[in-house]
Amino acid sequence: MFRLMLLGLAAGMFFSSTFIINRAMSLEGGHWYWSAALRYAYMVLFLGTGISVFKGTLYLSRVLDEFRRHWLFWIASGSIGFGGFYALICFAADHSPGWIVATTWQMTIIASLFVLMLFGKTFSKKIWLYSIVVFIGVFLVNISQVKTESITTLLLGASPVLLAAFLYPLGNQLVWEAKHGRAGLPRVDAELLDNSFAKVLLLSLGSLPFWILLFPCTDATIPSHGQLVNVALVALFSGVIATSLFLSARNRADNASKLAAVDATQSSEVIFALAGETLLLQASLPNPMGILGILVTCAGLIAFVMHEHS
Repeated sequence: MFRLMLLGLAAGMFFSSTFIINRAMSLEGGHWYWSAALRYAYMVLFLGTGISVFKGTLYLSRVLDEFRRHWLFWIASGSIGFGGFYALICFAADHSPGWIVATTWQMTIIASLFVLMLFGKTFSKKIWLYSIVVFIGVFLVNISQVKTESITTLLLGASPVLLAAFLYPLGNQLVWEAKHGRAGLPRVDAELLDNSFAKVLLLSLGSLPFWILLFPCTDATIPSHGQLVNVALVALFSGVIATSLFLSARNRADNASKLAAVDATQSSEVIFALAGETLLLQASLPNPMGILGILVTCAGLIAFVMHEHS
């Protein structure tokens, strides 16, 4: 369990680059659509190349064959867990500072429990208690900054992220259920999905139709050179490294409590995002209430670990 939590925390550190770099691109005038869509184009390129080099072209062909055989499932899960989720995250970054997006995103801790319940999972009362503790910590961090932002800014930053908080665990859980032959989903190549990079590539490929269909609904123009570079960094740090670490941790979880605990490690993103924005974007340091919120969040995470070892 401790190793799972470490993997999740490492993923949280790399995930936090999303909020920092997306906010930086927004401040420079980059359109949120390109921040989102280009990330997955880069991920397909990075992962396809990496798998070919380290696993061989035959292995890559196996991944592509899996996509071809169950293309409808991968488009559905990729559009939900990668497409819809990240489009909303990037849209929010256009309207709010990174700390609002990062802290509101922690609602995924609670959302994950509801998603898991949809698939018949049950939890002890303590799991709900620990999740609420983490949420209270995140809430305190958010409230600590309310006076510096308008209500409109908060709503435009928070509302899309609240929906994204449900879409991301839903997409991931669909893959987890399919891998284990549950919920009436197609029987995918379970052995192949033990490789996190293959899983992320399949979901990334599945999200591509979503991005193509979304483009006419936006007013996006040609992305700048700086945005092309910055999105490539997000794709590498958050899309490839963080997502692979996170899905690897989830894949190793063998019960609902451990799945919930791994999902809860995403709350560490708020700490990394606050530190990154302070150092790189000259954001103000959290006030005493914000610091208290961070400490409460950490206490909730520690409670998850202690619960599994008790």
